[in-house]
Amino acid sequence: NKMKKRKKRGKDMKNRVKKMVAILTAATMVAAGVMGCGSSDTNADANNSNDNTTQTESQATDNNTADNTDLSGSVTLAGSTSMEKLANAMNEAFMEKYPNVSATAEFTGSSAGIESLAAGSVDIGDASRALSDDEKGQGIVENIVAIDGIAVITDTDNTITDIKSEDLAKVYTGEITNWKDLGGKDEQIVVIGREAGSGTRDAFEELMDVKDSCKYAQELDSTGAVMAKVASTPGAIGYVSLDVVDDTVKAFSLEGVEATADNIKAGNYFLSRPFVMATKGEISEQSEAVQELFKYLASDEGKQVISGVGLITVD
Repeated sequence: NKMKKRKKRGKDMKNRVKKMVAILTAATMVAAGVMGCGSSDTNADANNSNDNTTQTESQATDNNTADNTDLSGSVTLAGSTSMEKLANAMNEAFMEKYPNVSATAEFTGSSAGIESLAAGSVDIGDASRALSDDEKGQGIVENIVAIDGIAVITDTDNTITDIKSEDLAKVYTGEITNWKDLGGKDEQIVVIGREAGSGTRDAFEELMDVKDSCKYAQELDSTGAVMAKVASTPGAIGYVSLDVVDDTVKAFSLEGVEATADNIKAGNYFLSRPFVMATKGEISEQSEAVQELFKYLASDEGKQVISGVGLITVD
């Protein structure tokens, strides 16, 4: 019995010692926390965690970069001046994603771009219109990458805001020559258009059914030139790609419908046309760099580039 009592007292003593150690340890940790020692450990843990996260992100970036640097080569484009904003934004984003690829574009007009493609001097011909049967007969493939609206613009002092389709056609064929005939002020209408071979001109004249019958005061060789001329000429009227319109000019509504991407998608605004990146042969027959460019444009990232320059994506 005495032996059992001694063992019991021994166990009790050990338990009390354990409790005291636990209490002292807890007290020490609290004191260290108050003095800031604990925060140092916490920061160290946080830094270690951040270091691990940074390393993981860095490894992921390195892996992506490694994948992207596997693609090399060049992509050359030529054609529509209306597609300049899209082509530049696309090339910049594509080369950022694939740093070993060179993507360049020249803006020579839609027909000239298709001619360069047919001659084999570029990889892609940009056309802001549908391809003709003759062009398709040369083995050129029409790849529609976006939809654009054609805005009819005037100088900001013009009091007229809306034009009927029939009246717009008469303005361009020379049947209506003064804005007063459309309810505006007594001012001569100065009809501005694009040069022969322009995709914008071809699309506008075809959609308005005025092909080869327009009476232009001036025919200019780029979208920017039309914008500048209309902005600076009282009574002027012109047509440009919807995505370039800014506050230096005023865009007419047509038949009471404003020129907006939403109205074009809904089919309510009738002046719209395709943006074509044509290839000689199918896309699958092109170089790896060209194929990747088309894949990029079809991706969510590429569609953001298209939308970002005011165009409508193709599903």
